Amino acid sequence: MHPKRLFIKDFIYNLPEEKIAKYPLPQRDESKLLIYKNGAIKSDIYCNLDTHIPDSSLLVFNNTKVVEARLLFKKSTGTTIELFCLEPGDQYPDITTAMLQKKKVTWKCLVGGAKKWKEELLKISFVINAHTIELFAKKIEKKNDYFLVEFFWNDEQLSFAEVLHFAGAVPLPPYLNRNAEETDKERYQTIYAKYDGSVAAPTAGLHFTERLFEKLSVKNIRTDFVTLHVGAGTFKPVKSETMQEHEMHTEFIEVRKQLIENLLQHLNETIIAVGTTSLRTIESLYWLGVKTIINPDILLHELQVLQWDAYDLTTEEISVEKSLLALLQWMNKHDSEVLITKTQIIIAPGYDLKIAHALITNFHQPQSTLLLLVAALVFDDWRKIYDYALANNFRFLSYGDGSLIWKKQAG
Repeated sequence: MHPKRLFIKDFIYNLPEEKIAKYPLPQRDESKLLIYKNGAIKSDIYCNLDTHIPDSSLLVFNNTKVVEARLLFKKSTGTTIELFCLEPGDQYPDITTAMLQKKKVTWKCLVGGAKKWKEELLKISFVINAHTIELFAKKIEKKNDYFLVEFFWNDEQLSFAEVLHFAGAVPLPPYLNRNAEETDKERYQTIYAKYDGSVAAPTAGLHFTERLFEKLSVKNIRTDFVTLHVGAGTFKPVKSETMQEHEMHTEFIEVRKQLIENLLQHLNETIIAVGTTSLRTIESLYWLGVKTIINPDILLHELQVLQWDAYDLTTEEISVEKSLLALLQWMNKHDSEVLITKTQIIIAPGYDLKIAHALITNFHQPQSTLLLLVAALVFDDWRKIYDYALANNFRFLSYGDGSLIWKKQAG
């Protein structure tokens, strides 16, 4: 069945409020780990993950860094206007470029209290090393789903990423129903986070510690990294009856040539995506390679993965190896060591994984595209997995426990 015809009502399960983890465990790698393989389920803890993965496997992580994307401005009347920074304006080629802007930058924002924000400038003041910094927000234009806002500040040495760090707050997921606390600055961030740009953490990675990485290394389990900047669209509910009417969110990805070469070297080994964002990124690479085969002269701004490409493109006889080699050839032709583009790929039942053999992930909300992604790996067994987790006191969502899910063999 084409995923367009999937009914979202078939992906409902009852998630009691008390099952949602409001806070993380004191020790990251002591979270519970559900292991699913061809219908069989067992449980352990993350610290023992190495015992459930074959030697010489490759784990692919997302090294994006969560930015303090919530800005609270107070008007002279005392009214609070909240700006939630979604993504940069279209004039920037990527998020990193926009984050490094100095003096001013344009951003797409959600606005809380928008009706109370007329045309006046909003201002936040904060102090760095006894120097008062003033950050201003100017409303440029209202769009359908967001406002275009220009930010400018009075210290030309500070990048926008630094401004957000001092002036903003961690954007915790709405389903936690609490304000961010000081501890969230460290815990709602993976220990390997590197590149500023996400408004939500790649939560599967929150369970990894130096101790766990050391255990993986001893077993010759390799690690590598992609960068997908997680947007607020990751929390976007599916409101349409079928998936055909749902518009999948688009996100920036950055992938190095070395990562693609590493994937090629491990095609006959085991490749595991740590998190849905890592999975979406490496699976997108296959379709990007297919596009370079179909059109060797394709330009960078055209080389993107659209929502239904994975189901509509003709790929007969295009192996993963052939596709990834073609993508490398295209990058060499364009003297590019890093591919920066966008993906809108939707992975749902009906999609056959091209590169990954397994997924490490947390437990997701009912009727979400993330739950559809899990179902793409295990078909109807997603319900068996979630029933087990609910019955065995696993903690759900961003700060909850997680799972190692192996792709189920058809038939």
